[in-house]
Amino acid sequence: MHEIRPAEKEVTLSRSWVLQVKFNRRTYTSPGEFLSDIRFVMRRGKLLKRAWEKELVTPAFRERLMLAVTAVHGCRYCSWAHAKQALKSGVDCDELAGLLRGSVEGCPEEEAIAVLFAQHWAETNASPDPEAVQKLRETYGEEKARAIDAVLRMIRLGNLSGNSFDYLLYRLSSGRWGG
Repeated sequence: MHEIRPAEKEVTLSRSWVLQVKFNRRTYTSPGEFLSDIRFVMRRGKLLKRAWEKELVTPAFRERLMLAVTAVHGCRYCSWAHAKQALKSGVDCDELAGLLRGSVEGCPEEEAIAVLFAQHWAETNASPDPEAVQKLRETYGEEKARAIDAVLRMIRLGNLSGNSFDYLLYRLSSGRWGG
């Protein structure tokens, strides 16, 4: 299981001392972790294609899942892009605001278990409790549960890449960008 540690930001206040401030968004902790997510997504291309073609996961359902994960990871790029896509797919403004706050209020009842699972999945760094995985499989069936997992891994790839990029910007600019 991966340990989730926020990256630290350094803010230089003078030559004599440095103030340590937490970078409160999750980032990749190693190139291997990043490559593992890319391999996972690439190996599930056919499954993701079917999920995208509405066969397994409708566009609104997919955006709810992505927003749930993004709310945990805090990626500003994905928040903006998926909020826009969610509105296009029929998610109303109140539900969208709730999802970005981590609430499932307003979410269709038949999707709430998956959205709650997505939050748990993100909070545990893609290592959910076996009971939660079992509940997802029982509720949606094996194939749809695998599609949901692939969608979650894909948004994790986007979230952590965006946050890692912001952390790099922050470090290179001495805290002026990316924070």
